[in-house]
Amino acid sequence: MRQSARVAAYLAKQKLRRRDKFPLLVELEPLFQCNLACSFCGKIQHPEHILKRRMPVEQAIAAIEESGAPMVSIAGGEPLIHPEIHLIAQELLRRKKFVFLCTNAILLEKKLDNFEPSPYFTWVVHLDGLRERHDRFVERDGIFDKAVEAIREAKARGFRVGTNTTFLTTDTPETVREVLDYLNDDLGVDTIQISPAYAYEKAPDQEHFPGVAQTRRLFSAAFADGARKRWRLNHSPLFLDFLEGKVDFQCTPWAIPSYSIFGWQRPCYLMADGYTKTYRELIETTDWDAYGRGRDPRCDNCMAHCGYEPTAVLETTRSLRQSLRALVQS
Repeated sequence: MRQSARVAAYLAKQKLRRRDKFPLLVELEPLFQCNLACSFCGKIQHPEHILKRRMPVEQAIAAIEESGAPMVSIAGGEPLIHPEIHLIAQELLRRKKFVFLCTNAILLEKKLDNFEPSPYFTWVVHLDGLRERHDRFVERDGIFDKAVEAIREAKARGFRVGTNTTFLTTDTPETVREVLDYLNDDLGVDTIQISPAYAYEKAPDQEHFPGVAQTRRLFSAAFADGARKRWRLNHSPLFLDFLEGKVDFQCTPWAIPSYSIFGWQRPCYLMADGYTKTYRELIETTDWDAYGRGRDPRCDNCMAHCGYEPTAVLETTRSLRQSLRALVQS
């Protein structure tokens, strides 16, 4: 409720200022290094000297301050490798930003003492299926059990914990329901985020990324008979409608921009067509009309939440019926 109220006030302020492009959430990547090497990932395919770079705390905070975004998702790479990641989080929380720290949880229990529970802070642990499927996905045995243990410990210490699950061509409606039931009922996480995989150009594995039609079939079957209401999904109803193919719209990449050690990434978290020093420069110098399904072939099979969730949120605010629907289902 606190987050919804803050975002609603923020959106109202942008409307009063007549701004048509603004960030809802910034994907902050303070490093690219990771302690896993998943074949589906397009974020770790950099030379060693790049993987060793760490974003200074002051640089990270200055970028978020400049953007004005109310929410920050700290990703990577694996953020907990960064020696000052807790300081970045602390400074953002001191500014009352909502912080979602994404992690594979390998280092989570070891690093918990560096953090304090806050209504503004959420751990987001990547769990890409149940034990066998997740360990196969990350290409290392034992990671699922380690992540589950870390989630239970974080919950016991009073932290909010969410999960993020990516779905591939190998998934079925049954596997979707199985993992969502486990996360929601057995593990008891606070929020669940889902997304069809995006075909990173640099990812070694290019065979298991679902297209639009397959994604819609998968989620419409998995969510049949109102099933999606039983899970604590951290998405707007319109975005879930979008995954099912009930609605369609273009993405709004400027609303969830990515800031990394290279700068502001053009045009989005998933595609790297250059970088700018400031968010304002990103907005003013990017040809946004050149991107999106039907405009750029790289976008044709993308249904990722980082592009379409903000569209769903903005569409929700333009409709009283959708706003009430989102309020009821939140």
